[in-house]
Amino acid sequence: MNSPHKHFHRLAWIAVLLALGIVVFGAFVRLSNAGLSCPDWPTCYGRAAWPVHEHEIAQANASFERAVESSKTWREQFHRHLAASLGLLILLLSLLAARKRAWGISSIVAASLLVAASIPAYIGAHYVAAAVLVLAGQLILLVDAVRWSNSDASRLSTITLMVVIVQAVLGMWTVTWLLKPVVVMAHLLGGVATLSLLTWLAWGTTPGSSLVQAVAPKLRRLLWIGLALLALQIALGGWTSSNYAALSCGADYPKCLGEWWPTNDFREAFVLWRGIGVDYEGGVLDGPARVAIQLAHRMMALLVFGHFLVVAIRMLRTPGLVFWGSALLLLLLAQVGLGIANVMLGLPLWVATAHTAGAALLLFVVIGLLARLRAPE
Repeated sequence: MNSPHKHFHRLAWIAVLLALGIVVFGAFVRLSNAGLSCPDWPTCYGRAAWPVHEHEIAQANASFERAVESSKTWREQFHRHLAASLGLLILLLSLLAARKRAWGISSIVAASLLVAASIPAYIGAHYVAAAVLVLAGQLILLVDAVRWSNSDASRLSTITLMVVIVQAVLGMWTVTWLLKPVVVMAHLLGGVATLSLLTWLAWGTTPGSSLVQAVAPKLRRLLWIGLALLALQIALGGWTSSNYAALSCGADYPKCLGEWWPTNDFREAFVLWRGIGVDYEGGVLDGPARVAIQLAHRMMALLVFGHFLVVAIRMLRTPGLVFWGSALLLLLLAQVGLGIANVMLGLPLWVATAHTAGAALLLFVVIGLLARLRAPE
């Protein structure tokens, strides 16, 4: 992949670091129960920032049903500002990548203006118009992504811009649909997808980043399988968190509630859609359903651990891949340790947040290897 600008890869790496920070800080917001601390979107109690002074808090409490929690509101709105900053950076990358394409810059700008116009339309309660504007903008970007190749990063940059727009919509639904688990899980997956795309973009445009190895074809197949397993495990982690099922087994590990296979309800545990209007803060599932979610997360963790252990050992035995094999193994062991600590220590906020950070770093290593590994010509 050729770099469309001499500083493109540097900007891409800044975006990677920002995306990683947003994923981790988003986990902190969710795990500290601050996800609904701003009842409106994209403002927070009608403000671009959040209520700080006493008269602002009093006015917000009089205008909204949900009372201001000063220790939480800043977390939610600051997270939104970080996400908006990342969106602007991704827009800049898209413009740089498209500048040599026919109608490249104009189409990116037109799509972005349509999406931007949807925000005041949404604030003004013109929901159909807002949806039409977003869909029109996404359609323009989709046409661009299809007609452009990825030789100069234009296709990948455009797809990343599309994903971050979807992320904004999911962030809105997270608030307006009162922490609906399927939306919260999708929002997490959108965040790690953005991080993954940016990581591929950054490595792909960084000069001299290729890892030429004879084992590349076989190793890439193993990594693609591992990526699918890891994505499923991250989704299960989001489902566990959004349904407040992290402590459904008590403080027991490897057992659950003192048993190897306690009473559970898998059918109820994985109902994705339960309608709109239900407040999911604190969770709505009964004990057996939450136990089923926790059991599924643990079983999938064993599968992910076993697969990546094989991959890491294979890399440790391959000259030139020892460093990345060691990094993969260390992150894998740390993730298992953090997951067990979450249960046995009663879900401390810093441990739970670090567990999300570990998953993001594992993803970073896997995507980086997939983007760089090449067979000898």
